[in-house]
Amino acid sequence: MRIRRYRWSDLDAVWSLHQIGLAQVGVVPGDGVYYDDDFPRITEVYLAAGGDFLVGEVSGAGLVAMGGLRRIDADTAEMCRLRVHPDHQRRGYGAQITEELEDRARRLGYRTLRGDTTLRQVAALELYRKSGWRELRREVRGDNVVIYIEKQLNAVVSPLFSR
Repeated sequence: MRIRRYRWSDLDAVWSLHQIGLAQVGVVPGDGVYYDDDFPRITEVYLAAGGDFLVGEVSGAGLVAMGGLRRIDADTAEMCRLRVHPDHQRRGYGAQITEELEDRARRLGYRTLRGDTTLRQVAALELYRKSGWRELRREVRGDNVVIYIEKQLNAVVSPLFSR
């Protein structure tokens, strides 16, 4: 999978991937858990505001993964919109996007990443657990249990100084 920064021409594919990902786990925008008003404004909300938005492409399949970083404050960003198309799950693409977003957050100077998922998103929960995220709290919203998570980022160490 090739990971790159979001472009305006990706909007339709990103929107479709978002809807497919939520439908897969029975979650819909407007249910009190997920919102979708940022999609037409990805450049403004993510790229121009101290964050980033990445997409993953597979030859012959197009855009199959995505994820964003949204600035909360000078030290903290939210990792959000992590999606992998169901036909391409269980191939490590979610982990690749997560690792790239974590690295990008470090380069942007963030020390903490926050995020949320639901109990229904079993694959996401497992990915976050394996990646060293910790649960902060749970909250019931409608038919969903939202799990708020956090990860402390270690400083980037230059290979020159790694020994």
